[in-house]
Amino acid sequence: MEMAEGEGTTEEKYDVDIATTASSLGGSGAFHIINDIVGFVLYMHQQIPSVLQDMSLDFDGLQTEFMDLEAHLTQPDVKPLARRKLVSRKREVKHEIKKLQKLMSSISSLRSALQLMIREAPDIQRVVLILGGSPLRPQKAYELLFTHSDNVLNFESDFSKSKATEALSKKTIRALISTGAGSTSCPGPMRLFILVHAPPSLNLPQHFIPKRDFRYNRKFVPLKLRFKCRAQDEAANSPLNSGTNDLIWFQCRHVIKGLAFQQPVFHRSRKMIFKIEDVTVYFPYENIYPEQYEYMVELKRALDAKGHCLLEMPTGTGKTIALLSLITSYRLSRPDSPMKLVYCTRTVHEMEKTLGELKLLHEYQVCHLGAQAKILAIGLSSRKNLCVNPQVLAAENRDSVDAACRKRTASWVRALSAENPNVELCDYFENYEKAAENALLPPGVYTLEDLRAFGKNRGWCPYFLARHMVQFANVIVYSYQYLLDPKVAGIISKELQKESVVVFDEAHNIDNVCIEALSVSVRRVTLEGANRNLNKIRQEIDRFKATDAGRLRAEYNRLVEGLALRGDLSGTDQWLANPALPHDILKEAVPGNIRRAEHFVHVLRRLLQYLGVRLDTENVEKESPVSFVSSLNSQAGIEQKTLKFCYDRLQSLMLTLEITDTDEFLPIQTVCDFATLVGTYARGFSIIIEPYDERMPNIPDPILQLSCHDASLAIKPVFDRFQSVVITSGTLSPIDLYPRLLSFNPVVSRSFKMSMTRDCICPMVLTRGSDQLPISTKFDMRSDPGVVRNYGKLLVEMVSIVPDGVVCFFVSYSYMDGIIATWNETGILTEIMQHKLVFFETQDVVETTLALDNYRRACDSGRGAVFFSVARGKVAEGIDFDRHYGRLVIMFGVPFQYTLSKILLARLEYLRDTFQIKEGDFLTFDALRQAAQCVGRVIRSKADYGMMIFADKRYSRHDKRSKLPGWILSHLRDAHLNLSTDMAIHIAREFLRKMAQPYDKAGTNTMGRKTLLTQEDLEKMAETGAQDMVY
Repeated sequence: MEMAEGEGTTEEKYDVDIATTASSLGGSGAFHIINDIVGFVLYMHQQIPSVLQDMSLDFDGLQTEFMDLEAHLTQPDVKPLARRKLVSRKREVKHEIKKLQKLMSSISSLRSALQLMIREAPDIQRVVLILGGSPLRPQKAYELLFTHSDNVLNFESDFSKSKATEALSKKTIRALISTGAGSTSCPGPMRLFILVHAPPSLNLPQHFIPKRDFRYNRKFVPLKLRFKCRAQDEAANSPLNSGTNDLIWFQCRHVIKGLAFQQPVFHRSRKMIFKIEDVTVYFPYENIYPEQYEYMVELKRALDAKGHCLLEMPTGTGKTIALLSLITSYRLSRPDSPMKLVYCTRTVHEMEKTLGELKLLHEYQVCHLGAQAKILAIGLSSRKNLCVNPQVLAAENRDSVDAACRKRTASWVRALSAENPNVELCDYFENYEKAAENALLPPGVYTLEDLRAFGKNRGWCPYFLARHMVQFANVIVYSYQYLLDPKVAGIISKELQKESVVVFDEAHNIDNVCIEALSVSVRRVTLEGANRNLNKIRQEIDRFKATDAGRLRAEYNRLVEGLALRGDLSGTDQWLANPALPHDILKEAVPGNIRRAEHFVHVLRRLLQYLGVRLDTENVEKESPVSFVSSLNSQAGIEQKTLKFCYDRLQSLMLTLEITDTDEFLPIQTVCDFATLVGTYARGFSIIIEPYDERMPNIPDPILQLSCHDASLAIKPVFDRFQSVVITSGTLSPIDLYPRLLSFNPVVSRSFKMSMTRDCICPMVLTRGSDQLPISTKFDMRSDPGVVRNYGKLLVEMVSIVPDGVVCFFVSYSYMDGIIATWNETGILTEIMQHKLVFFETQDVVETTLALDNYRRACDSGRGAVFFSVARGKVAEGIDFDRHYGRLVIMFGVPFQYTLSKILLARLEYLRDTFQIKEGDFLTFDALRQAAQCVGRVIRSKADYGMMIFADKRYSRHDKRSKLPGWILSHLRDAHLNLSTDMAIHIAREFLRKMAQPYDKAGTNTMGRKTLLTQEDLEKMAETGAQDMVY
């Protein structure tokens, strides 16, 4: 294309026509549209860090951080390492401030020049924005054409932005996005040039240079936009007939140099795009494992069938990216479908990892497809993880943070602040409320850190913004509780569409999560706290009777009419939803005996007295909910229907009394949880009262437990509500037991093997020590001095030959404490520490986190370390020991549950009677899935390697060993069974020597099949329909 003086003699085509109802766009309107498009071009091509409106906020944020860093550095108690980090960050921030200051100055100069030009030539008709190294060689170009009426010629304005102009500007940006503008980033920092078609008489030499012969490459076609005003005679207003020969091009002297904030640009040829039947799958890596491809095929079958599935995928084989690639690509292939991905993880760490993978995938899809591939994906967590208010974050724990937030955001607190300016509010929440419907997240993938940064920059509350965006997001990543716990799901997830695809990742313990969501424990300390809560509630009722009796009367009338309460609440006033499942909640008026506040308090008093009497026992008691409710009715006069409404009635009363200290009222909430659940469910539950812990019988600690035995109760609403639920993990064996535990029929149930070019996993079953004595953690053997000594000698021998990190898992905290104390007394621990440092997991999260950090530092420095941990603990469930952090994992014993637990025995009885699952089968299944989860921590990729020692003679039995996942059993050779310590050491030496040899990552396995597939391999498979390339 050529642009030169005298152009416009032929009719031109425009990519986008944007009409406005105004009779004239005006010079002010043209200025604001140009300004907004400049911001769009710079931001969408990633040349500036944020939209123009927010750059001042970014600048202020950097200045604030710089001052905070200076203040920290003046403190005398800053340690040298922390000081170096602060100085380094201060230097970076100072550099960012200078760059942003220069950028903002260039933009300000450009705006001033445009305003001066428009004052002289208000009927501006053509503007060209060029992004590139020079105007002659553009990377991107946008040509704007404006039509005006005659009345614009006498233009005088302060350049204020009218509502009509703002609406037109938004319409323009939407039109640009729909055409794919800005869908790809430019390679590195670019310059933005602006050229204007204006009369030759324009005299602004400090701001514009005449370019009479301006032209650029004919092959380059810009994106053209035409703005059409409502005019009497379009022909008269057309630039083609309005003397364009009298106009020449002027280039603005103020050039904006971008800072290149883009992410790494994908090379299209180096990533994978392939077809699975009718779905084009975008995979952001150069190769794909055969098991990943098979996983996608099975997952697509489940999505096509609109059913649920169970998929077991070995650890370290890219399960997450395979799942995300298939589901997002499936959604792209059906643009009219309202499909939403709801991805549930167990920990915040896993949530962040998932969003990081999704961010990489999203960038790749946008690179290929442009704007149509853009999605909104958010992570959602508690206030403690999303809050940016330092005063709220200063609270001790999650419940305290929730209460501190509520004290600043509750509707009655905000109403009171209008009368009393001393009432403390949250500025972030107030700014979010002021933004109203404009408080939206632009498309993108947002981790928790991204949400906090966005909230700080905009001055909005990230927590309430994320909750608001759940209804608009295409992908939501949050914890299991947001779907399985009725108290949380009733608030957060109640509006999700049926077409959503729900994924439970690392779901080997999903039955336990379901049971915990519907179980409640009450101790004496709970009852004491609940009594204090009732005393305070009674005081508040008396105060309101004296000062605002109308609120209590209004609440009574509402309860008489049976109005639903929760649907009318703002997000800040909602506490937690009803603990019963949605279809079990009564849709009727509250019973008359608890409508009045004082009557309800009296009912709760009687309930607390009854529970106190039941806890005062010396014998273990077990009964069904029906029997318990019958006894409660006869002795305390509380009916079943009254119990069902306890939780809702408590919530209503606390809202009426305007109570914000929710953390202080947790005891009475727990009691009302118990009452509602015991009054709602007759089957699948037991009430168990224990006067003391059987492991410490001399310490009185009575506890009353409402224990749920049926995991299918909590997950049934999820299966019924959503068309596809995916349960996936690396340890689901035996996979046929989960459908029975959760009462569902999967359309796909599949366990995948791991394809390898080398045996990077070396599992061993150790049954004897060096002295040939059997080893086991069976109750009658675990304290045997010979067993303790042999376990210690095994570890001493292994740490002397295994480099870097060694991880040990014990069956319980008490057993770990006891055996390490014995090792310390006998000198074994000293021998271990001669080779490696020793770190421990404790029940304190902070201590464990510090221990893990120092463990990694010891491995990084080459000193090596041993980490002692516990099966079913935090480390076993969520921490990866990949690469040199875990070259060996030892599972000391079989991690059976405490088999004398009354709750466990009641559950086993229920499983036997209801699902015909034998007690021994379930106990073995549960123990082996925990053991597999522990040893799987050391293998996180196929390039990794590690050894696994199952140190207990019971692992040699086939009925136990067969419950391990197939990807472990396939590497467990007969020669590695029934080993002694000496034999295990020999095998370990050979394995480590073998792993030190170079190997072909893209080679074939022992059967001659490829372990890494290329784009060509997949295309060949699609053509021939053959699957023989896949393992």
